Amino acid sequence: MNLRGATPARPESALIVFARAPEPGRVKTRLVPLLGEKGAARLHARLVKRTLRTARQAGFSMTELCCSPRLNVPFFEQCERQFHVALRRQVGADLGERMYRAFKRALRSHAYVVLVGSDCPALRTADLRAAARILREGADAVLAPAEDGGYPLIGLRRVSRRLFDGIPWGGPQVLAQTRRRLKALRWRWRELRTLWDVDRPEDVARLRKSGILAARSRRTS
Repeated sequence: MNLRGATPARPESALIVFARAPEPGRVKTRLVPLLGEKGAARLHARLVKRTLRTARQAGFSMTELCCSPRLNVPFFEQCERQFHVALRRQVGADLGERMYRAFKRALRSHAYVVLVGSDCPALRTADLRAAARILREGADAVLAPAEDGGYPLIGLRRVSRRLFDGIPWGGPQVLAQTRRRLKALRWRWRELRTLWDVDRPEDVARLRKSGILAARSRRTS
């Protein structure tokens, strides 16, 4: 487990990365016509590792890789060794329940928790640190909007099922519905800069043009 930075007192912050195992035909299925099943799975694995590199530099008390559908996957075990993250299994019938359960568990032992997906190459360490700062200063929640109407990052000081139940995950109204529910809860929240993720063929073209993954490959070669 990665407990660097923790103290005997209640650790302040936890960062959770949600990821699926890079199994061909089960991840990035909208990219299969462009990349093939194996190519889409390889890209997914590279995006997960980029997210973990970004997370490792952010300085949270604990960083956790929350895995689906199971833990005993060689890729996840490699990530545990390479990035010194704790492995946990996602639990719940849908994404909303899995996120709710992850927050509820982590908030028992941390003052605030930030959760991110693994398909947003535009996410930077500065975004994670900004989210932590906002929560540390007393906001109940923080969001990073996505261009497609979702959010690749959510951070909370407390959790409610109302933020996650009945949300049409993957649709263009995720962020709008979450904002309405935050208002109904009368919680204080702030938003970060708008990000983009990789789900569609046009996103792959944008990723290639950005050079984000290529730059990482050059630095680690």
